[in-house]
Amino acid sequence: MLSWDQSPSLALMRQERAWVEVNPAAIAHNVRQIRSLLSNRTELMAVVKADAYGHGAITVAQTALQAGATWLGVATIPEGIELREAGIDAPILVLGAHHMPEQIRAIARWQLQPTLCTPRQALIFSEVMGELGDRDPLAVHLKLDTGMSRLGTLWQEAAEFAQLVQGLPSLRIASVYSHLATAEAPDQTVAKQQQQRFETAVAQIQALGIIPPRLHLANSAATLTDSTLHYDMVRAGLALYGLYPASHLNRVVNLKPALQVKARVTQVKTIQPGVGVSYGHRFVSDRETQIAVVGIGYADGVPRNLSNKISVLVRGQRVPQIGAVTMDQLMIDVSTIADLREGEVVTLLGRDGDQFISADDWANTLGTISWEILCDFKHRLPRIAVSQPLGDRTLEFNV
Repeated sequence: MLSWDQSPSLALMRQERAWVEVNPAAIAHNVRQIRSLLSNRTELMAVVKADAYGHGAITVAQTALQAGATWLGVATIPEGIELREAGIDAPILVLGAHHMPEQIRAIARWQLQPTLCTPRQALIFSEVMGELGDRDPLAVHLKLDTGMSRLGTLWQEAAEFAQLVQGLPSLRIASVYSHLATAEAPDQTVAKQQQQRFETAVAQIQALGIIPPRLHLANSAATLTDSTLHYDMVRAGLALYGLYPASHLNRVVNLKPALQVKARVTQVKTIQPGVGVSYGHRFVSDRETQIAVVGIGYADGVPRNLSNKISVLVRGQRVPQIGAVTMDQLMIDVSTIADLREGEVVTLLGRDGDQFISADDWANTLGTISWEILCDFKHRLPRIAVSQPLGDRTLEFNV
């Protein structure tokens, strides 16, 4: 990564209207915290799909691997290729399902490891791999549906599925896995039922003499909840980025949010009582009000449904957002901030002084989940890696 002063283009970044800051040190800290829960035999997969939940896949992957992760998880083939092109050679599991011959050839070329969900998919992979000629068998991961009702072969049919794949010379079983539907719930009844189904399916596979080299079931919530769910590997997503899958898990380990969203004030003005603000005049001033226009909007990932419902941080103070959030801009009431000037920084998510606003705050207001909030920040917002040593901080560009 480059420091601000190493490239002429970085001088322009200082003038950006809005940006996302990511702290790799927080990612590394979270990896170490998660690893502290695992036995020596249990590996950690860093799930970096969706551009690492909006944090920047390459930097997060590199940081997580340096801190103790050994696998990476992506959803799509292009996500995996991006990591390979960046020089990352760790094993990469593609969590999504792919069937097209061109996709299979790309998986083989870029040394990715696919998820197989059905016997038909396995046969297609075997045929295409056979056409590629003399090469080592492709490592594949068998996905079982134990209750998520999404991808995967039904757990009752796992033994036949594994037997089929075992008999295909161009494929090699690298793991058997499943995904939990309710791991974050305080009531673990469903999760335990899925675990029992998973273990029954694995026992049936092993009874055929097929010994999968790796079993994995736990997402972030399961990793934080129950060590019996860890098996040979856990797949950490949200926890990697410093957020807890549920509030009752927030004391298991000490996670640090890695992402902050900031924008600049683009205009300051004073309006009189009775003046409407933004589209639809969903806010009307009841007093003389100093307002600031901020250069970020719903096209950048600030949900319009948050209009009039959130606060932002200015000089360490909370101030309310007012009026409808627009495509590229929003307005805030800065009547309590003296002598505010254009260009000053507003923190939408993150810390300023003693105040902190979390993605969970937005998610709770909207009745959604923090995963969605993180993934919604668009890529016209530059990602800036922020290192924070003791004393002054250094900004680095291009996560």
